[in-house]
Amino acid sequence: MTRHNNNQGSERMSTSIGFIGLGNMGGPMAANLVKAGHRVTGFDLVPAALEAARAAGVSVVATATEAAAGADVVITMLPNGKLVLDVWNAIAAHVKPGAIVIDSSTIDVDSARKAHALFAGRDVLTLDAPVSGGTVGAQAATLTFMVGGDETAFARGEPVLAAMGKRTVHCGGAGAGQAAKICNNMILGISAIGVAEAFVLGEKLGLTHEALYNVASTSSGQCWALTTNCPVPGPVPTSPANRDYKPGFAAALMLKDMKLSQAAALTSGASTPLGAHATQLFDLFDKLGHGNEDFSAIIQFLRGGNEGEHAR
Repeated sequence: MTRHNNNQGSERMSTSIGFIGLGNMGGPMAANLVKAGHRVTGFDLVPAALEAARAAGVSVVATATEAAAGADVVITMLPNGKLVLDVWNAIAAHVKPGAIVIDSSTIDVDSARKAHALFAGRDVLTLDAPVSGGTVGAQAATLTFMVGGDETAFARGEPVLAAMGKRTVHCGGAGAGQAAKICNNMILGISAIGVAEAFVLGEKLGLTHEALYNVASTSSGQCWALTTNCPVPGPVPTSPANRDYKPGFAAALMLKDMKLSQAAALTSGASTPLGAHATQLFDLFDKLGHGNEDFSAIIQFLRGGNEGEHAR
């Protein structure tokens, strides 16, 4: 099931929400929940993240359990599956009956299913709901949520997700949201390298960036990595290439997701040779010290030793 949201149709009733993980993604998401009229209590280990959340109207507390206690909705946005399981274990005894717990982190499918299982048999609903859209989408409340969990939980959680995004897709049962996110980002990683290679080849052949973009963006080469996150400055003014590759979506995070895709491919027996090769390239790019740049900056690596400005 797919639902399109524009926030005007979001549930306007004030809901008590505990938000755990107020970093580059979680902080803006929590702020948008406040803007939607919800009462948000938040926790993060980083003092600067807490201060930013406080400035956005979030009531900050000293522990994750305090954020979760008594909340109608608990949302986690954390770096990896181990932390998600640690936090869900810690808050389990403090989540009130009738609440819903939603994880919007990007983690492995097995950890997501284990997180759901922590509340099995209890009067608590659970969803895995990773996001697509990066920090720009988090700030603008235009994220896409890929959601795993039963229909009852999805119906309950969807109005809250609508305050933070423009689209929710119910992908199936427990872990299905993470499965969709991993597959989607493997496509993105592969296509980003393909787009970057095409621009490098175009440069060698004397094509201007604008000419190649105008052809590919309206032809069979069209894709998100080209039309939204173009790896060269100019054709798409809002792309990170125009800001010295300051990330929307950091290369280190792309590498994390690519590694998740390859771990899933290994355990499921799927053949993903392009995914494997793209993972190796992002791994090398990260090892060379570029993990904090936008993932589209891999074009600099693909140019080899000539990493200068190639605008034409």
